[in-house]
Amino acid sequence: MEVLRKIASYLSFKKDTGEGSFIKSMHIINKISIITFLIAIIILIIKIT
Repeated sequence: MEVLRKIASYLSFKKDTGEGSFIKSMHIINKISIITFLIAIIILIIKIT
């Protein structure tokens, strides 16, 4: 459950403070990739069951 809580807190689109624009864009790219990964896992679980 701790992992899900950390993922949820990371995916909440809170404003990043004190970081450069490169780091902010990398965080956005990471959030998009995590969301697409979770969607793919959900689709796989639905197709298997």
